[in-house]
Amino acid sequence: MPETTTAPQPLTVLSEEEQMFRQAVEDFARNEVLPHVSAMDEAAKFRPEIVQRFFEMGLMGIEVPETLGGAGGSIFMAVLAIEELARVDASAAIYVDVHNTLVNNALLRWGSDEQKTRYFPRMTTDLLGAFALSEPGSGSDAFALATRAEHKGDHWELTGRKFWITNGDEAGIFIIFANAHPAKGYKGITAFLVERGFEGFSVGKKENKLGIRASSTTELILEQCKVPNRNVMGPVGMGYKISIETLNEGRIGIGAQMIGVARGALEAAIAYTKERKQFGKSIVEFQGVQFQMAQMATTLEAARLMVYNAARLKDAGLPFAQEAAMAKLFSSQAADRITSLSLELFGGYGYSKEYPAEKYYRDAKIGTIYEGTSNMQLQTIAKALLK
Repeated sequence: MPETTTAPQPLTVLSEEEQMFRQAVEDFARNEVLPHVSAMDEAAKFRPEIVQRFFEMGLMGIEVPETLGGAGGSIFMAVLAIEELARVDASAAIYVDVHNTLVNNALLRWGSDEQKTRYFPRMTTDLLGAFALSEPGSGSDAFALATRAEHKGDHWELTGRKFWITNGDEAGIFIIFANAHPAKGYKGITAFLVERGFEGFSVGKKENKLGIRASSTTELILEQCKVPNRNVMGPVGMGYKISIETLNEGRIGIGAQMIGVARGALEAAIAYTKERKQFGKSIVEFQGVQFQMAQMATTLEAARLMVYNAARLKDAGLPFAQEAAMAKLFSSQAADRITSLSLELFGGYGYSKEYPAEKYYRDAKIGTIYEGTSNMQLQTIAKALLK
């Protein structure tokens, strides 16, 4: 990210508290994350001390009530944090995103009072979470999962494998979905709170990815993993509803990540085109370059407003599932396009790791895939329109 911000600032009106919060995250991202971004990407390893700083800054319990150790904030505040982090590093953003919009969100809505009291004081201070739904044969068809849960009196035994689990390498608590009554189909799916140290639980292969390389994406192996009865989250057989409703909020978080990535790429392109000279002048002086940037900025602002709107609706207690799907769809497409144009404006240097354009381009691609592919978002939107 360039030293001087040159891209348009968000036009949405923010409260004084929101402005101060966003500025604090921006300063943190620039001063404490940015210096390590290239090395973490190259090593495919996130620095654990930065994760701890997320906790220290209160970024890992944004919506959690203060009585449980959180900040008592809103999903909109989480969006601001995710966007500012992604502007510097999409991997940093996804640690905060998954922990807040998936793990904390699910426990807040579906956990018992005892579970919240037991876990949130640590989940807001040092215990990273992960959300484990996907399997080798269960991606967009999330309810085809093969992991089984068998009741054994005072505990449950989970058997199966989970794939593509974000935060899997570092998380200490996992929300894992398994089918307790396969004969009932998706109505047998149940959510479990699984601690890393539970018997029969292990972390498998870590994926070597194209983008968000510093973020860990792993396999989870469950071999008759013993889970106490008190760690069933929500009613048995209600896992399908928990997963769907949790992912609705999660899509707002991915939208925030994508507008952050797009914004970082646009800023980098503006700074570079001011410095790069061809035919006796900076290339930013050419109208063709200016028009491309104007289109990028317009697309970015449209995506941002869609994400912000979905977050505001959720905070207001209004229906937001369709708007979240639209925001996730459009912002991921926008990031894909904007990062591609940014790379092209760098010319040959855009293809080199010496400049940030290629990383923004790689990081953007995942937005159209995880937490619901673009086709799944279109299906959600179409169903809402035809209802």
